[in-house]
Amino acid sequence: MKAIILAAGIASRLRPLTDTQPKCLLKIGERCLLERTMDALISNNIKEFIIVTGYRQQQIIDFLQKRYPLQNITFIYNERYASTNNIYSLWLTAPQTTKEDILLLDSDILFDPKVITELLQSEKADTLAVNKHKLGEEEIKVIADAEGKIIEISKTCSISQAMGESIGIEKMSAAYTDALFQELDVMIRQEKLDNIFYEGAFERLIPQGYSFYTTDTSQFFSIELDTVEDFHQAQQLIPSHLY
Repeated sequence: MKAIILAAGIASRLRPLTDTQPKCLLKIGERCLLERTMDALISNNIKEFIIVTGYRQQQIIDFLQKRYPLQNITFIYNERYASTNNIYSLWLTAPQTTKEDILLLDSDILFDPKVITELLQSEKADTLAVNKHKLGEEEIKVIADAEGKIIEISKTCSISQAMGESIGIEKMSAAYTDALFQELDVMIRQEKLDNIFYEGAFERLIPQGYSFYTTDTSQFFSIELDTVEDFHQAQQLIPSHLY
């Protein structure tokens, strides 16, 4: 299984913290976000990594090559990082990940490594981590059926019907990635939908018979860092065992 980490964005909402470094290199406790993500994956026996870079890419490359010199890391540069969203970064990984089992992670999540463990241990081939908490407008929300199969995933779906928030970590089978990258090809090449969230592709695959199941990871700590307020909150809330 390969892990894709999307780390191309400018993170303008985190300025001035990201004026001189990419978001994934922001330090919380003793380690930066990217180091925490890599350590979580390595501790769960993931051995292949694909990192999509963009904003201040050389800092990310230098950090990973120094910190993880023996790991199998492939770097993909999104030269359009300033004008595209994470759907485009994901699409760029197609040559390395189509018809492969993968873990997909956003690079701005502070999370307990047990989130990865739960996903890998799930009997469902296609599943994503869901945190059940009070929801607002900003979260990527999921609505699922009685069996936990997702029927809607977006920022705009009904808060009252949503079971929780997708925290930005997904496990996908080879069959799913095959369908996903075919759909992404249509969305990017033909429809020019390169500045939306990749969950838009997930939604389009649902009526085609490809859907995720939910894995409830609410018991494990996780927080997404979108704003300076999020960053300061993460510093205060991080559990001592993760520090």
